[in-house]
Amino acid sequence: MKTYAIFPLVLLSLSLFTNPVFAQTTQTEFSVLKHKAETGDAQAKYRVGLAYMNGTGASQDYAQAAQWLRAASDLGSPDGKFVLAYLYEQGRGVLRDYEQAKVLYREASQLGHSTAENNLGSMYENGKGMPQDLSTAAQWYRKSAEHGDPVGKSNLASLYFLGRGVHKDYAEAAKWFQAAAHQGYAPAQDNLSSMYYKGKGVPQDFFEAAKWAQRAADQAYPRAETDLGFLYEQGKGVPLDYVAAHRWYEIASRGGDKRAEDRMKSLSRVMTKKQIAAAQIECKGAMGQRAETVEDAFGGWRISWIRKPH
Repeated sequence: MKTYAIFPLVLLSLSLFTNPVFAQTTQTEFSVLKHKAETGDAQAKYRVGLAYMNGTGASQDYAQAAQWLRAASDLGSPDGKFVLAYLYEQGRGVLRDYEQAKVLYREASQLGHSTAENNLGSMYENGKGMPQDLSTAAQWYRKSAEHGDPVGKSNLASLYFLGRGVHKDYAEAAKWFQAAAHQGYAPAQDNLSSMYYKGKGVPQDFFEAAKWAQRAADQAYPRAETDLGFLYEQGKGVPLDYVAAHRWYEIASRGGDKRAEDRMKSLSRVMTKKQIAAAQIECKGAMGQRAETVEDAFGGWRISWIRKPH
């Protein structure tokens, strides 16, 4: 079993991950926003649509979301075009229509929406409504990356790491993963950790591997939690500590990473009952604390949609 493996993570993320305050709307705020939207304010229409989509301040209603986002889009809102494109791509509140999604993503891109550029890259990479075209996907990811989007940077890095649509180049992959990691993007932080662990594109450095895995794990990213547990199990970049390793494996397992379940079972065979009990107590305490802080830790990317390639 390969605990450290970089997978190309293709994400469809709301642009609001840089403005998480917009992701949460109280009922009072919603009433004010809706009144403002009814007067013709494009940004208010967009935020009302987002509130319906997320179910914050109003009951979740994708059809209503699409209606308000379309109104915002018609008034030239790049965010409105972007999120409406997402609804068309996913078939939420509207009939799935890849061509319409592509048109809206392009319109948003022309208005400077870097995450729309990323999502166009995603459609080309996965052949959604068009033949798969990895070279064009790389071009859109590069545009998104050069315009500062961390998801675009991470996806471009993945293509360089795997040699998909571009020549395989570990140094270039590390450069873009690092750029996204410094913006706090957890998947990129975990992949950068993996590159430091393996010494691909960067000098092998277990301490750097542990540092970046820790930063991603602190954002409740399950893959990073497993990888950090593995470093504790091996004593690389961090002290050898089976209790800490087991704790991180259990946290990651609860988060849905299947690798963590296998590692935890394997590690449990060489641990004492006292050590396992201590790890379980620590895990319980960590999960209790996380329940109060995970929303802030995730920032906006917790409302991102992760789409793994087949």
